[in-house]
Amino acid sequence: MTEQTIESVSHENRIFPPPPEFAARARIGSREEYERLYRESIENPEAFWLARAAELTWAKPPTRAIHWNPPEARFFEDGELNVSVNCLDRHVEAGLGDRVAILWEGEPGEVRRVTYRELLEEVSRLANLLRSLGAKPGDRVGIYMGMVPEVAVAMLACARLGLVHTVIFGGFAADAIRDRLNDAGARFVITQDGAHRRGKILPLKPQVDQALTAVPSVEKVIVLERTRQPIDWVEGRDLAWHEHVGAQSSDAAPAIVSAEHPLFILYTSGTTGKPKGVLHTSAGYLLGTSLTARYVFDLRDDDIYWCTADVGWITGHSYIVYGPLSNAATVLMYEGAPNQPDEGRFWDIVQRHRVTILYTAPTAIRQFIRWGDEHPKKRDLSSLRLLGSVGEPINPEAWVWYHEVIGGGRCPIVDTWWQTETGAIMMSPLPGAIATKPGSCCVPFFGVVPKIVDERGHEVPAGSGGFLVIEQPWPSMLRTVYGDEKRFRESYFGAYPGRYFTGDGARRDEDGYFWVMGRVDDVVNVSGHRLGTAEIESSLVAHPDVAEAAVVGRPDELKGQALVAFVTLKEHAEPSPELAAKLSEHVANDIGRFARPEEIRFAPVLPKTRSGKIMRRILKSLADNRVPEGDVTTLEDPSVLNALLGK
Repeated sequence: MTEQTIESVSHENRIFPPPPEFAARARIGSREEYERLYRESIENPEAFWLARAAELTWAKPPTRAIHWNPPEARFFEDGELNVSVNCLDRHVEAGLGDRVAILWEGEPGEVRRVTYRELLEEVSRLANLLRSLGAKPGDRVGIYMGMVPEVAVAMLACARLGLVHTVIFGGFAADAIRDRLNDAGARFVITQDGAHRRGKILPLKPQVDQALTAVPSVEKVIVLERTRQPIDWVEGRDLAWHEHVGAQSSDAAPAIVSAEHPLFILYTSGTTGKPKGVLHTSAGYLLGTSLTARYVFDLRDDDIYWCTADVGWITGHSYIVYGPLSNAATVLMYEGAPNQPDEGRFWDIVQRHRVTILYTAPTAIRQFIRWGDEHPKKRDLSSLRLLGSVGEPINPEAWVWYHEVIGGGRCPIVDTWWQTETGAIMMSPLPGAIATKPGSCCVPFFGVVPKIVDERGHEVPAGSGGFLVIEQPWPSMLRTVYGDEKRFRESYFGAYPGRYFTGDGARRDEDGYFWVMGRVDDVVNVSGHRLGTAEIESSLVAHPDVAEAAVVGRPDELKGQALVAFVTLKEHAEPSPELAAKLSEHVANDIGRFARPEEIRFAPVLPKTRSGKIMRRILKSLADNRVPEGDVTTLEDPSVLNALLGK
């Protein structure tokens, strides 16, 4: 039997060393320092993690770090703490109460600056309201809100009382809300009347009302007034935030919980059938996000740090709320769309607030490329010192554009690989220590032991593609799938017992750098070649006329699968049969004729969720000339589907 791997077909030889002036001031400023700490973290993880845990504020410090009986992991289990204390109280007590914690801009243009003291006071008021309603540690709270400071208040108030929050992305419709609240058995819901998005008001409370007709466990709904449009009101159930939270004391005693106390459940995007609730616990998750935020983003006291994700996804949890706030950072939060009122909004925000760190998604970067260089070039982006990428592999040409046009050629890029399930960044360059290669997430973070294996679990040679697994436990790893331990074990540890299977294909080059090739689900079999679609997409985007591309396979009697590429062009290019032929030939010349797309379909935009993920399920149906079925409520723009269907 031939051991199956994934063919790696990309080639990238450009290397960008850390700028000397950046490295001179960085928290970790050399490859040697990184290597020393990394070796310590994998050779003596017990001592390493106990030493790092001492940086947190504990009510009862732990005496041991790791319990590992695969797949059961526990970290610092004899320790006790409160997560909100680590994000708020300790900074106020250290004299940082007047530092801005959240710098917020609404889509209509309002700006709010919430200090650490003010954030602690509002968190305490909401915690006191929840406590007065009978909330007790372990109760579940659904949070369905837009990108406003109060969404962070809601999360931290839950953490303050030992409540388990489940943030539901504000783009989900009533049925998806219902399923998640029922799966979690939520007692309380925190929402708002509506949210601003693309110049319109999205109704949030009405979706909650519809969902709650079939969620018997919910007792109370706390409603923030944001847009002031008329909403229905259920007497005895619904409570107005400004009236009830504002009446509470600004001093709330934190609940001291065990290190392994559940912190939140987050339902993974794109699930079908029963939602899959990833459960993260308190101390390990907090430590993982705190350390990665500090070292990957090289956080400093004077930074204005902007992660453009939505709090409804894991990136928002880890790198808007828990990671940065545990480091006393100033976090910029923006409510709306990147093209409201025009395609320069993000760069206006960077210029206006003097943003120093920008962390965004490759899909957003490719959209910026499509909108044209003139928008960022009209703004002063000189405040930026570090750029980051998250969500999927970034193709080299988009990386280079990001580096040159947005970063002015002076800003290191941290291309981060991680997942909802990992909780925190797993692989990334440290910007002052590691030379970067466009498209590579480079090296593992401390304590992370990645391996590339074939289907039997044997490690493959350098340069070969295979399946990405993680060999040792790490503090921020998921502990289970909520209410479904069997699914947890089968999904993540069934394929390679004792090792966490990421579901991604990857390769490791001769320099030890890792290249993630996309989800194994997106691997296509073409004439005996197992190809990761990310590399073919990267080849297409390298063509000067292409802004974005998504490649899927459709059944083919001769080849097994034929490649169909959905391509969005830059503003200057026009769709034509001639251009389609040129693009196919470009891939053939770049990678090989076996990777040549059978068909190029031009699309004005690709179907994406608001988190920026391409909905490949829709494209696979279209490639096979079928009408897409299933839930499409998370589409950023539902009209995209009609455009793709030719309606």
